[in-house]
Amino acid sequence: MLLEDVRKTIEATIDTLTPARARRLAKDYLEPGAAKEQISKTAADLLDWSQRNRERLREFVAHEVSRQMKTVGVATRSEVDALRKRVRELERGAGTGASSRKKTTRKPGARKADARKAGARKAGARKAGARKAGARATASRSSAAGTGSASNPAPTATEAPG
Repeated sequence: MLLEDVRKTIEATIDTLTPARARRLAKDYLEPGAAKEQISKTAADLLDWSQRNRERLREFVAHEVSRQMKTVGVATRSEVDALRKRVRELERGAGTGASSRKKTTRKPGARKADARKAGARKAGARKAGARKAGARATASRSSAAGTGSASNPAPTATEAPG
């Protein structure tokens, strides 16, 4: 019976102990002829003890989780909040914010330089395209002029192309 009493006590520590359950435990722990006042006082002590131990267990788990998170290198909520606050302060100091970060400011004359760069890129693409088209036209003219291969001879003047 002693082992069962220990189990009930540990469960009372971890679980939420109701007043009715505390009264049952008090009756089980006290002698069979115990007075109601003594049972009530013991039940109240058990409720208080259970609440304190549950709080200690919660603090222990929270501390252990926090310690493990630090070991892994995860930032706490307070650290992230502090960083957010500092970034906002730095943005205000630099004159930038969430709305001004979306828009980029250009120097005067930067649009013209950008347009020239874009025009140069387009012209380069046109020249490359023209070179490729010229190479295709040259290849098709050379095959039409009779420089075909032996397996596919070029048509002669007397043969009409099909």
